[in-house]
Formats: sequence, C-alpha cells, structure tokens
Amino acid sequence: MPARVLIVDDEKLIRWSLRERLVADACTTEEAGTVRAAEALLKRQPFDVALFDLKLPDGTGLDLLRAAASIQPEMMMVVIITAHSSVDNAVEAMKEGAFDYISKPFNLDDISMTVKRAVETHSLRHVVRTGLEEKKRDFGLDALVGDSEAWGRVKDIVHRVASADSTVLLLGETGVGKDMVARAIHYESARAQQPFMNITCTAMPESLIESELFGHEEGAFTGASGRKAGFFEMGHRGTIFLDEIGDMPLNLQAKLLRVLEEKAFRRIGGTADIRVDCRVIAATHRDLPKMVEEKAFREDLYYRLSTVPVRLPALRERVGDVTVLAGHFLAVYNKQMDRNIEGIAPEALVAMQTYAWPGNVREIRNVIERAVLLSPGPWISADDLGLGSAGVTPWNREQHPFQLPESGCNLESVQQSLLEQALERTGGNQSRAAELLGLTRDQVRYKMEKLGLPRGQ
Repeated sequence: MPARVLIVDDEKLIRWSLRERLVADACTTEEAGTVRAAEALLKRQPFDVALFDLKLPDGTGLDLLRAAASIQPEMMMVVIITAHSSVDNAVEAMKEGAFDYISKPFNLDDISMTVKRAVETHSLRHVVRTGLEEKKRDFGLDALVGDSEAWGRVKDIVHRVASADSTVLLLGETGVGKDMVARAIHYESARAQQPFMNITCTAMPESLIESELFGHEEGAFTGASGRKAGFFEMGHRGTIFLDEIGDMPLNLQAKLLRVLEEKAFRRIGGTADIRVDCRVIAATHRDLPKMVEEKAFREDLYYRLSTVPVRLPALRERVGDVTVLAGHFLAVYNKQMDRNIEGIAPEALVAMQTYAWPGNVREIRNVIERAVLLSPGPWISADDLGLGSAGVTPWNREQHPFQLPESGCNLESVQQSLLEQALERTGGNQSRAAELLGLTRDQVRYKMEKLGLPRGQ
C-alpha cells in the first residue's frame, strides 16, 4: 500500500515540486496551504507522513503539529520544513514529537530519503503498537475472565495499581490465576512495551537461583566461563514476577530486599553496583505471616513485598464464574483443536457448579481441554467432564496417601516422625530431606531446632 503524505506549505511551487517527487517515489499526496486547510484534511483521513512548513499564513507548523497530535493521536511522522533562521524553532518542534526537520533551500533527494525513513519508522511503530494491542487483549484486564463480585474487586484493584510502580503481593491457592493477574498489571501499565520476566522460584535449583536472578561475573564459581546477566538486569524498565516467593531461600531474601529498597544489586563475583528500574510483583500460596513467625521468611521483606496485598479468591468462592470460564475455555480449545463443540449440556453445567474445583481455574481449563478433545458429540456431557456423579469427585486412597486413624492423631508427633524418616533416608542431609518434604532447608533447620532433633549435615 503506498504511503500517504500530507504536504503543507503556502507556496504552490514548493508543494508542486514535493508532490512530483513523492508521487515518483510511489506515495499518494494531499496538499494544504494553511493550518486550517491542513486540519480539515487531518480530520477527513489518516496519513503516514506529513511535511509541515514552519511559517504559514494563519499560524505555524508547530501549531499544526500540536493540533495534529490531538486530531490523530497515533498518527503520522511529521517533518518540519524551515528556513535556516528558524532552526531553533524546528528543534523545539522535534521536542514536541516531530520526526525530523529539513532546512530551505532543500534537496529533493534529501526529502525523498527523509520521507522513506519516516515511512519505515511509522510502519515499525504500527507493528509494535499492534503487537502491544494483541498482548493487552491476550493478557490485559479483559483477559481476566469472570463476572462475579469477588472477581470484579480483583479487576478493580488491577486497574488501580497498574498505573503505579508499587510492589504487589498476590495471595491465593494454587491455580487461582496469579500469573494472569501479574501479566494484566504489567500490560495495563506504562511498562507494557518492556520485558515481563516470569520467574518461578521453585523451578530453579537453590544453587543456581542467585545466578539466575542477579547474574555472575566470569570465574565467579566453577563453570562460570563468562559474564552472565540475570533476570533483574534483563528486565530493566519492565516487570519482574516472582512466583512462589515463599520458597525463596533465606540467604537470597536479603539481596532481594536490597533490590526493592535501593534498586541496585551486584552480580555474583562482581564489585560494582548495577542499578535497575524494575517493578516487582510477587505471588505465593503459602501463609507468609506464619512463615515469618517461624523464621522461615524475613519479616522486613514480607512488609516490603506486601505494599499492595491482593488476595485472589478460590473458584469455589466465585461459583458464578464457572459457567463463564467454561464457555471461555470452550471457545479457546475449539479454535486450537479445530473442533466445533456447540456448547456444554445443562446436566454438565450443573455438575460443574456443584464441584469444589480444588485446582481452581487451572483445573477447569484442563477439564474443558480434555472434554473438547475427547467429546464424541456436538455437546459436552457430564460424563465428558470426568468429575464423578453429580459433580462430586469420589474419595480415593491415591488422593490421601497418609490415612488419618479413626481415633485421630497428634500432628506434631506425625511431623517429627516424617522429619526423622526424611533425615534417616538422606543420611542427615538437610537439603535432600527438605526436597522430600516439600520444604526449604531453612524450614527443616527451624523444625529440627523446635523439635530438639540433633543437627545433621
């Protein structure tokens, strides 16, 4: 598609020469000799590039630049044409958003090259803007599916905190959508065009997590063959999402606290501070106040992270959203799998609304994905969902590997027994015992001290 160029100059000969050259460059042009006539054209159609003479009979190119920004906020690249004596004004125009300026008398080849660069820049900005719009559609506020009052409160908080840079702590059970809410905050913010770094603290070995977060210098440790930038460095100007922050080792929590307070850190083996501008969003399903009480999480870090605490409701607390979410995921997987499932049968909807959804939104997504894939008919039946009779999942031994005696038990004794077994099985290795119990090494140490067990390795 040819580039659309608006030429604004009060001299007809200049407009003619510019038009002839730009038409030869496969552009389409419109012309105006005054600010008023140019504004009328801007209101009638969009342009990719505009050439504004600085001095016009009823105003200036600077006036027109401001008016154009109001008429077409995401409009063309503006090139200011000016006499040598008015270069300072042209520079002022560039500060207000002009793409470039050219002095009279100008060379038509220079005009041609400048317009070509402007068209390329306009196209790139369009691609970036389109990509950002797609990201906002996929991950922004509209992607937080649900109409319930409880979910509406969450979306209202997201809308309000997105424009700020405050640290946000997302709380809630596994599968409630903490990652989606974190992305929504990012893509609704002014940082939307910058990186979103999604970091799951439990997904990295404890021995590597510091290097992954903060990077390292060459030779900092065995295997460090070169300098490596960490997630905080790569996420400069963007958003850092720390999922499962409750599982971050205590020795790294102090370093994270410094980043939050001073916006600075050092790579492993480094001697110079690296300053970063990152917004931090953290999330956890753990009870952080209880972990603080048990000395398994730093109190100062907890208060620094919880500037804006947001509790995400479990799906059983927003039952009205079950049908909405099911319909949303049905549309998603119909498209992905090239299926044409017409809908969900009434008895299936009843089963879904009476089910507890222990896995929350993640579980309903997986259930609908499976049903779309395996359903033989045009409608998803209750049997296709696999939720059990009347939406109740039957109790089974596989879900409860540890059986509660009929007479009950002493929970502290059970914890001590399991801890002793884990330490015995691992030869007293606290790190490996922690892995077996789903704890951190610091939590194991705390429990050993609390129960009076002898220190192992």
